[in-house]
Amino acid sequence: MKCRALILAGFLSVCARAQQPFYTDNSGVTDRGRLHIEFFNELDRLQHSQFPNRWQNTANYRLNYGLPHDLELDIDNPLLVILRNAGEHPQRPHGFGDTNLGVKWNFHKEADGSRVPALAVTFYTEFPTGDTTKQLGSGIIDYYLNGIAEKRLSKHTKLIVNGGILFAGNTSTGVIGITTTHGRVFTFGSSVIRDFTDRLQLGVETYGGVTSNFDLGRSQLQFLAGGKYAITKDLSFDFGVLGGKYTASPLMGVQLGFSMDFDPPRIRAH
Repeated sequence: MKCRALILAGFLSVCARAQQPFYTDNSGVTDRGRLHIEFFNELDRLQHSQFPNRWQNTANYRLNYGLPHDLELDIDNPLLVILRNAGEHPQRPHGFGDTNLGVKWNFHKEADGSRVPALAVTFYTEFPTGDTTKQLGSGIIDYYLNGIAEKRLSKHTKLIVNGGILFAGNTSTGVIGITTTHGRVFTFGSSVIRDFTDRLQLGVETYGGVTSNFDLGRSQLQFLAGGKYAITKDLSFDFGVLGGKYTASPLMGVQLGFSMDFDPPRIRAH
């Protein structure tokens, strides 16, 4: 699942519900009764060790719904295309991957002047809806717990740190992620985000994961630089470039997407 629990959360003050394009999750949740939707398309050049797989394109959506008591429900599911070396069959396996369902709880908000950061926790279960014969799914159910700390360093700059544990399953989305272990996987991420204007926000991030036996051949380590541009109060354009090390990370990639908040349609009683 590429630890998709970590995939989408943002810091733009006018659209502060997720930090797409970053993989580290922030502490904020969607307002009660509102919907937040994110979509991104990421094209990745794979590590040479992934041969005959050469490229992977991931088109992913995520839908969040705000609940009472600072809770949020999440669902996401990627559409994958894997490009393989000429002569391999099929050369372009494609289809939907595994489906991720989760809940997020923002149990502490940062107070002005306090040294204690905002704190949140997420728990996700991923169901094996992707076709394993095409490398589109893991074939197993994943259980993932992630802790989040978010601290404002200045009026315009935030630091966000994540630490998580995958209790069962693996972290793969298509051929990216830690795929060859069924034991525990530890994940980590940190991002620094700065508001340059009322509309533009830029940041950098480090994200990774290691197996319980610290097998570097199965590890994931990647870096991302990107940001958000607020088009309207409830709509932003998101962008990022990334690169990584070890088999489980893309060699390089680019990500484009959008984030939007809106009120769900209400059914009138007759």
